[in-house]
Amino acid sequence: MSLQENIAIKVTSHLQPSHLVVKNESHMHGGPATESHFNLTIVASCFEGLSLVKRHQNLYKLLSEELAGSVHALALHLYSPAEWEIRQKTVPLSPDCKGGSKSEIS
Repeated sequence: MSLQENIAIKVTSHLQPSHLVVKNESHMHGGPATESHFNLTIVASCFEGLSLVKRHQNLYKLLSEELAGSVHALALHLYSPAEWEIRQKTVPLSPDCKGGSKSEIS
């Protein structure tokens, strides 16, 4: 099972999201790692009334094993169902990588 699949299973079983996207964006970053950068969009009723910081803390705790291993970066887009509707079901795009072997040389 890939790390991407493992993250999706863990998030689904603990948060029961109404919408979940787990993107592996490792190819957009420098270095040889194939499962190091992930972008998660999670819509779950358990986020209702929680601050953005608390939502992130909950995800860091849930994915602590993965973060202690090969995961280098997580882009987190965490919404309640009402917030997801207000955003018209869209998330910001990930920025281009500026580090590693993809940095610009002048």
